[in-house]
Amino acid sequence: MSKSTSQRGWLNGILAALVAGLMLVACAPPPPDTASAPAATGAAQPVGDLTGEVRIDGSSTVGPLSAAVAEEFRGAQPGINVSVGISGTGGGMKKFVAGEIDIVDASRPIKDSEIALAKEHGIEFIELPVAFDGLAIVVSTQNTWVDQLSIAELKRIWEPNSQVKNWSDVRPGFPNEPLKLYGPGTDSGTFEYFTEQVCGEAGASRVDYTPSEDDNALVKGVEGDKGALAYFGHAYYEENADKLKLVPVVGDSGEPVLPTKETIADGSYKPLSRPLFIYVATPALDRPEVVEFVNYYVHQVGGVAAHAGYVALPETAQALVVARWDARTHGSAFSGVHDQTVEAVLGGSPIDAAPAEAAPAADGSAE
Repeated sequence: MSKSTSQRGWLNGILAALVAGLMLVACAPPPPDTASAPAATGAAQPVGDLTGEVRIDGSSTVGPLSAAVAEEFRGAQPGINVSVGISGTGGGMKKFVAGEIDIVDASRPIKDSEIALAKEHGIEFIELPVAFDGLAIVVSTQNTWVDQLSIAELKRIWEPNSQVKNWSDVRPGFPNEPLKLYGPGTDSGTFEYFTEQVCGEAGASRVDYTPSEDDNALVKGVEGDKGALAYFGHAYYEENADKLKLVPVVGDSGEPVLPTKETIADGSYKPLSRPLFIYVATPALDRPEVVEFVNYYVHQVGGVAAHAGYVALPETAQALVVARWDARTHGSAFSGVHDQTVEAVLGGSPIDAAPAEAAPAADGSAE
């Protein structure tokens, strides 16, 4: 069995658990008064046999990554239930700012309007980038004519009131084959990111396409239709690479570029690569099981991301994320920010950011 096949099989098991609506059980170590901040060595410091529940919802792109982290967390500490829901970034944010969940998975930064709603409900938060992902443009394996698409062509296909009905409307020489479009629903952060980067405005899209928050439904739609085209997170394409044809995109470089872990990490797959986030509600940090799960997440996500088909943050960026968590820095550094590295953003001044008092160590002393 090839390495890529084994990786797909591994994450497919996690995704199957999500689709079946299983509760993922995660771990945490022994119970001091509150969880200690992770040691400077980069290893999460367990605090004991904890019990309780951690509630996560949001992005269908980030959800499988959080599920994979929770699955590994379960192996170490089975006393905590971690539930991972998939309602899209927008749907998850609605629950998050209302205080209904502890953590929201997000495939785009929190919006100013969402920050305002969180404040209205007394919800402060910690913003943590966890990985990179690119948006994959895919067609059916039966499609023999598409070898690449430009951002301009994608805009012509997806812009509001587009008159593109057949592939022949996209480019001279393409066949007069009906074009059937599949994509994320409007609550998806992937939808917002794609429309902003391709159509020039978040949410600006034609409406005559088949939307779904379930990426598996998008895969099935494209797989069974010779004239179909869709976009979704590259990590999900990796899970279904044998069923789909990946299309190179002519973007900022002027050359066709395929999304790979390398091109997403080095920034050459622009403008369709982006960081992925979790947002942690600070009221939830009164519960040691939430603190311990996030401790585990920020220290272990690099290895899990690489194994699950995502692109891990560079070590320098990951260290900044851990430092942000250790300091319990509130607010968003990424809201409204474009085309900057994680290192550059986290080295600057965050929006509405304020370091909270660090959690005391297990012995009660400050760290």
